[in-house]
Amino acid sequence: MRGAVSINLNIPIYNALMKYSNRSPVSFHMPGHKEGKDSNIPNANELYLMDVTEIPGLDNLHQPEGIIKEAQELAAKAFGADQTFFLVNGSTCGIQAAIMSLCKKGDRLIVGRDCHRAAVSGMMLAGAEPVYIKPEYEDNFKISSVLKISDIEKALMENQDAAGVYITRPNYYGICSDIKEICRLVHSYGKVLIVDEAHGAHLKFSDKLPCSALEHGSDICIQSAHKTLPALTPGAYLHVKGSKVDVEKIRYNLDILQTSSPPYLVMAFLDISRAVMEKDGEQIIEWLLEDIKKFHKNIDDNTHFNVLSKKKLNIGETDGTRLVINTKNYGLSAFKIENILRNKYNIQVEMSDLYNIVCITTGANKGEDLKKLEDAFCDIDMNFKNSPPLADICIEKMDIPEQKVQLDQLMHKSFKRMKLTSANGMISRGMITPYPPGVPVVCPGEVITEGAIEYINDILKFGGNVNGVYDGLEVQVLTSL
Repeated sequence: MRGAVSINLNIPIYNALMKYSNRSPVSFHMPGHKEGKDSNIPNANELYLMDVTEIPGLDNLHQPEGIIKEAQELAAKAFGADQTFFLVNGSTCGIQAAIMSLCKKGDRLIVGRDCHRAAVSGMMLAGAEPVYIKPEYEDNFKISSVLKISDIEKALMENQDAAGVYITRPNYYGICSDIKEICRLVHSYGKVLIVDEAHGAHLKFSDKLPCSALEHGSDICIQSAHKTLPALTPGAYLHVKGSKVDVEKIRYNLDILQTSSPPYLVMAFLDISRAVMEKDGEQIIEWLLEDIKKFHKNIDDNTHFNVLSKKKLNIGETDGTRLVINTKNYGLSAFKIENILRNKYNIQVEMSDLYNIVCITTGANKGEDLKKLEDAFCDIDMNFKNSPPLADICIEKMDIPEQKVQLDQLMHKSFKRMKLTSANGMISRGMITPYPPGVPVVCPGEVITEGAIEYINDILKFGGNVNGVYDGLEVQVLTSL
């Protein structure tokens, strides 16, 4: 029987998506088109027309010679790359392909510890050995901030055989390390620099934001278009610049990692996002920053919430489109305030940690969205402003755990599940990762420490989610070396 989807069908994903959409929430989470509210994108009725396959005239992502080749060349020009690859499996596959193309088995890779889990899986696939660098710590907001130039140089001096350096910039909180100096330093050692710029695809299009990594010559830059541009999930770009990177290795590894049935919808929106930002991005971001400036002022003037900005950091720049609101003064975890925003005010944010709400704003967010968010925080301030501040309940400054088993040796090791509370001193088989933001607390092959257990328990106790912790608060640990 032809017609609309029956509400009587047992289709839990569809039903949940429709239920969420029908609420018409105020969206401060990815993807950047905000449930299709961006006026620059096609309407929903046109989307089905773009869901096709590699038929004559529509090219082939894995061997582009026509329209996809042209679209990738236009993207390279717009973003300042020498070559751009469309990613239909998200930044994850781009990060993995970049690491696999740079590193062979046994190679060392200098990595900022605030990396996404995709970097760890990329090193597992390549057989690379990580040399982690701890980012600086921002004590007022209790978040990681920038990678210090002196720490990167120390790692380069001590690991002169390293294949290259991998950093995340901006981080999930919009904080940007000094990319100009990092590029200069890494290249002075003759090394390749990979930048995970998943949260910075928009930076290129406004001189009022931190510059993009490509502007200062990063060799490989991976960007999640779906996070901050009007693109569909999980559309992303991998950009290559300069002559240090073997482009054919990148192409070869992407052929392995990306689906053999690339979705044309995702590719079309990568093309659309580029065109929209190239034409109007500067004005779109200008309008957005004007609305955000009003939000900052009104929250600072009328509440006890602390909003992250460049002037409040001891070090580093911030992406002005990213809102990070610290909730510590209210005696409630940010997990709790995220729930209040969702359930009482119909506002869905991108993520929360113990102390901060993180909102992704894009050109699809209008002034009324920011006003609703502002009003909600003012109301919460009135209800909870007399609460005692939240105590320092996590160990964020803990040391990087010892790597006891190399990443490429883990896949076939025997393992078991055991209670997290009893896992002190055991070797983790998998990644234990608060998600979001997806930054591992314990990586595969590392020793689980008492500090890590305490931190993970705090996150779970106050309402956060941790990947790698299973039913009954169990984790996977190795049973033999």
